[in-house]
Amino acid sequence: MLSRLQVRNYVLIDSLEIDFPEGLIIITGQTGAGKSILLGALGLVMGSKADASMLSEGADNCVVEAEFEVGAEEYGLKAVLEENDVEWEDGHLIVRRVVNRSGRSRSFVNDSPVPVQVLQEISSHLIDIHSQHQTMLLSDRQFQLGILDFFASATELREECAAIYRSLNALKSELAAIDARIASLAGEKDYNEAQYRQLEAASLREGELADLEEEQKALANAEEIKTGLCSVEELFTGASSQGDTLSMDAALKEADKILSRVGRYVPAASELSERVDSCRRELDDILSEVEQLNSRTELSQSRLEEVEDRMSLLYSLMQKHGCSDEAELIALRDRLSETLVDTTLLDERRNELVSRIRVEEASLDDKAEMLHGLRAAAAGPFADSITMSIRNLELPYAVFEVELLPVAVGASGKDTVQFRFSATGRNAVDVAKCASGGEMSRIMLALKAMRARYANMPTMIFDEIDTGVSGSVADKMGSMICDMGAFMQVFAITHLPQVAAKGSAHYLVSKEVDPVTSQAVSTIKRLSDGQRVLEVARMLSGSVLTDAAIANAESLLKG
Repeated sequence: MLSRLQVRNYVLIDSLEIDFPEGLIIITGQTGAGKSILLGALGLVMGSKADASMLSEGADNCVVEAEFEVGAEEYGLKAVLEENDVEWEDGHLIVRRVVNRSGRSRSFVNDSPVPVQVLQEISSHLIDIHSQHQTMLLSDRQFQLGILDFFASATELREECAAIYRSLNALKSELAAIDARIASLAGEKDYNEAQYRQLEAASLREGELADLEEEQKALANAEEIKTGLCSVEELFTGASSQGDTLSMDAALKEADKILSRVGRYVPAASELSERVDSCRRELDDILSEVEQLNSRTELSQSRLEEVEDRMSLLYSLMQKHGCSDEAELIALRDRLSETLVDTTLLDERRNELVSRIRVEEASLDDKAEMLHGLRAAAAGPFADSITMSIRNLELPYAVFEVELLPVAVGASGKDTVQFRFSATGRNAVDVAKCASGGEMSRIMLALKAMRARYANMPTMIFDEIDTGVSGSVADKMGSMICDMGAFMQVFAITHLPQVAAKGSAHYLVSKEVDPVTSQAVSTIKRLSDGQRVLEVARMLSGSVLTDAAIANAESLLKG
């Protein structure tokens, strides 16, 4: 139940902290006093939309905090709290919402920050608010089906059905995406396969083009290269057409001998002899490498053509595929290969999805059939129960009927429902098309009273559900609300004295002018027994209290 509400800087409420008891709680006040503001503050802490207009004038932020005393196990809260890492302490749950001047808000549950969606989910297990305009829900098929499911104890089964339906839709979405991908790949398959075969046949090797370019230069200039290398050999060996020139090797050997002889007399000449010998050996190595290079240089026109053809192939592939080198061509080849293999993997996943979809569809059909059975069995007793409640509200000939209609299997099973009503007991038609405002209020109260017995909701708030009725009907509606307060906490915001006289706790919302700021502020306080008599008398007679009104009020409160 809601045990405490604290509000600061919310519209006309500067500061408010109030405790609430169990049972039926009556809230009254003159039109414009701020009852809707109080309800709005409670809606804010339950996760309704926040904006900067909610702040009191001059305030930096507004804070609404509600404390609940509930059992996590009893109201299905445990899974929600654990999933969002919210600690649970001795049945106390403190929910807080803070809105700043920019309109941005922060939400907390037991001081743990939570997204507003989590706040809404938690609040849905704590409070059910019936606003003045909620009778419009009577034309909502999902609302009607939900009410019937509460009565049929089918809510859990319906949630299972919805979970299967969501899973099935996810599988079907994935299957559609895979089918689209397979179709796309099938259209590209021949082209990709041809591209892949061309690149695979090219036997690509990273760095090959640089090697080919080097070889092509050598082959294209082979004659000039061999001529130059032969000339170098002649210079080293001394071979010439005259044949009278010493080779470098011979000349250096002769110089070495001479310097060695001179070295016996001049020590410096010995050092020069060693240097000449070192140069001679180095020149021998150079000559050897020149000879090897010359022997490897080919004058092969056929090889030159092979190299240039290979280079032409690589250049054309690079231009065709927009690649700058062989490495990019190889990467493209590998991607094409993966694309061709991916089709097989997609086919395997598709077959798996088709199998799972069959299983989920069968499971959904089973759950939907079970739901239909529960609803069909409950429809008659449910209609009888609502009919009896409505007749007790001075519609003695009224009938309320429930008609199950088949629809395609979905999250709610394979049924939709239509509530039918007749105030005269004949020719019942769609409730949204035939009921007056007062009749709608009575039907809605009967539905809410029934739901209160089956929905396991700790707190229910009625915001002027008695609109459109008066007199003895109002008294009976008040008695019905009072009966609900015997096993849950019920708030009844009302303008009718017959309803206000019910219950044991009565709170008055009033608007006063702050003498310091000259601003209007709304307040709420619990009335004593004597104050309650005067408030009910005011509701009976208006601003002028008469002895008859006071006596009538005392009679209502005693009754």
